[in-house]
Amino acid sequence: MDMKQVVGFVTGGASGLGEATVRRIVNDGGKAIIADRDEARGKKLEAELGDSACFQKTDVTDTESIQAALGSAQEKFARVSVVVNCAGIAAAEKILGKKGLHTLESFSRVIHINLIGSFNVIRLAVEKMTENLPNPSGERGVIINTASVAAYEGQIGQAAYSASKGGIIGMTLPIAREMALHGIRVMTIAPGLFETPMFDSLPEEARKSLGSMVPFPSRLGYPEEFALLVRSIIENPMLNGSTIRLDGAIRMQPR
Repeated sequence: MDMKQVVGFVTGGASGLGEATVRRIVNDGGKAIIADRDEARGKKLEAELGDSACFQKTDVTDTESIQAALGSAQEKFARVSVVVNCAGIAAAEKILGKKGLHTLESFSRVIHINLIGSFNVIRLAVEKMTENLPNPSGERGVIINTASVAAYEGQIGQAAYSASKGGIIGMTLPIAREMALHGIRVMTIAPGLFETPMFDSLPEEARKSLGSMVPFPSRLGYPEEFALLVRSIIENPMLNGSTIRLDGAIRMQPR
């Protein structure tokens, strides 16, 4: 798919990996919907990027919220051709911790936002995508999900987070197989350690220590590098039904 023809619906688009993706799409000549709960950051980014971007306050766990955002995107840009699911939360909680048992509520919350939220966006977006006219390659759309290397090497305290990201990887192929009938590709990216808002509160020494765990390059990943892979997936029609690790060869240890 030509980047100039992209109308991207990016959840979590106001910060981190999502923001970098929005910027990449717009800089490459496409249009982007900033679908996020953070109204202040979303509107600021919209103002910066101009007419090629549109902020829509969106809660991925709320069906009506997603439907309204997708509808607004169609009204403004005529279609939605790419979905990038970046919205999600991180959580660390031991099953048998010093403060007691891992609560079922916190486990359910992570699954609900990260996994069910991603599926909720997918199911509502593909309904819109099937209305798109196919390009010369027969494509009507591309869906890109965000998992994590924690899906493979979850650390102690990451049971909920790893389960949510493992679920995203697990649903990638069956959805890709079904959506092939409609000319819609489905891919997932599993990032390693990236400079996102969850690391903002860490001191520089701690950030360098985390970065040194990565074999090469020995640093935290840049959100722009995530966005570059998003572009590659959009542009390469043979990328479908798979998960790509983007991690500098890191393999996480138990702690």
